[in-house]
Amino acid sequence: MKKVFIVHGFVGIPNGGWIPWLMEELAKNKIFACALAMPNPKNPSVPEWIEEISHAVNNAPDDEIYLVGHSLGATAVMKYLESIPNEKKVSGVVLISGLISPLDPENSKSNYRAIDSFVVPSIYFEKVKNKSDKFILLHSVDDPAVPFAHAEIISKELNCKLVKVDKYKHFFILAEPICYQIPELLKIIDEILE
Repeated sequence: MKKVFIVHGFVGIPNGGWIPWLMEELAKNKIFACALAMPNPKNPSVPEWIEEISHAVNNAPDDEIYLVGHSLGATAVMKYLESIPNEKKVSGVVLISGLISPLDPENSKSNYRAIDSFVVPSIYFEKVKNKSDKFILLHSVDDPAVPFAHAEIISKELNCKLVKVDKYKHFFILAEPICYQIPELLKIIDEILE
């Protein structure tokens, strides 16, 4: 059975923004989808977030596992993949607005220092890219929270497709404007599930 686990971002919630819409769309195609409630989303911890993803994946040992991460959730997915044994893999990964280095708090309304531990030390891409045969990135060029350059670096390091859009900002869930649907994401999910 194909199972999609969705990992929200910093200060996110599992039923915010576009996540319920995506789960409903996947359900129409008889794809099991589960949005994980990441622990302490306002003060996240790498080990706690890796453990939450690991718990979900390990409870589905005989299934095809697909991971969809948004923002810090995308980074957490990469950290999870970095942490698993070499022989373990997932079937596909979609990373939305993921970050790979500390963000500049001077240019943000939020204090991003709480998430620096997810990107320092840096992600070990050589290990990550061997943990799935399929990676696709989605990033908006007008993202005010995570610069588009992060997506370009991730795409290069993972040698994967980058879908560039220009109207979604940070695919906001708890901030304005709230993004409730991402048609491009459905196309990406269809491609990754093939």
